[in-house]
Amino acid sequence: MVTECKQRSCDSPVSQLLKKTSEMSAMNRKLIQTLAETLSKEVEHFNKTEIECLIREFNELLGEPALPVRAAHGLDRGAFRTILHNMFGMTDDMIMDGVFRTFDKDKDGFISMREWIEGLSVFLRGTLGEKIKYCFDVYDLNGDRYISREEIIPMLKNSLIRQPTEEDPDEGLKDLVEITLKKMDQDHDGRISFEDFEKAVREENLLLEAFGTCLPDMTSIEAFDQNVFQKQLEQ
Repeated sequence: MVTECKQRSCDSPVSQLLKKTSEMSAMNRKLIQTLAETLSKEVEHFNKTEIECLIREFNELLGEPALPVRAAHGLDRGAFRTILHNMFGMTDDMIMDGVFRTFDKDKDGFISMREWIEGLSVFLRGTLGEKIKYCFDVYDLNGDRYISREEIIPMLKNSLIRQPTEEDPDEGLKDLVEITLKKMDQDHDGRISFEDFEKAVREENLLLEAFGTCLPDMTSIEAFDQNVFQKQLEQ
């Protein structure tokens, strides 16, 4: 009788569900490891273990921790903006849209798992050269491979703190735009090409984020490392 009860307990719907969940978790862990192994050979700056953590974080952000590899699309613009704000303290909608476009390589309106990992590789740990290209792409609002006066004005306007005693802030903004163009427009054609931007930044690194903050500061990077890499490894 005891043996029969034990058998019935093992075959109960709850037990079967727990067993199935355990099997699915094991399958997902194996699949994550396989994905991480592949991506670690293709993405710079992260090792296999860190990529596993980034995959899990991506699926947590999607709200699909149980089935991590079944995300049909990825993070949409709104969800990605929330991440940039909550994790990295970004507040400028125009810049956040630029970061989204730069991560979204295939331009389908979603950040896929691969795009998430490739984007963070540069965002968090990129070389100066990689960050120069990234920042240029963020600031190139219309994607024509130039940063024009018309693009610079709203970006600088959003990043400036308006003084209450300033009589004509737009006049000061126009002066700042002209000074910036004079500094960065190497070939004097009235717009900033990638070559112009790269040369100016390599001569003066502080110009990297000249048109708005689009990279995380060290405090945000350390917090991300702590919350995503170290905590997951401790679990």
